[in-house]
Amino acid sequence: MTDSNQANPLRLFLIDDDEIDVENVRRALVENEAVFELAVACDGEQALAMLESGQVDPHELIVLLDLNMPRMNGTEFLRALRESERFRRLPVVVLTTSDDDRDKVEAYELNVAGYILKPVTFTAFVDTMAAVEAYWRLQEFPP
Repeated sequence: MTDSNQANPLRLFLIDDDEIDVENVRRALVENEAVFELAVACDGEQALAMLESGQVDPHELIVLLDLNMPRMNGTEFLRALRESERFRRLPVVVLTTSDDDRDKVEAYELNVAGYILKPVTFTAFVDTMAAVEAYWRLQEFPP
């Protein structure tokens, strides 16, 4: 870890109702020795409320979004996000178990930055989170 990493922690907003996957993301970030801030919502409805209330600061944030959730699923959340003047430019990476081509097409039509299938093993989760961190470090965010 460098001082620049300390000054600029990886900022993620994970929207996922599966507690095991949430813990795997957290553990993978720790395993990668990432300096990070991780906010978590269990569905799209809670995520929107957290953004709108200011509980989650959208500045230099990457959203990791599951598609299959109760109340407001990932696709419904994406539609609401893209309709919002304030939040429509947020980079969203889908992290899901759905390998359905229709889900992929719909996600990309809603301007996601990426679509990643959830890893099956913890080692693969570690690699995936390393890739997300590398993406965040290279990403140029709007002011």
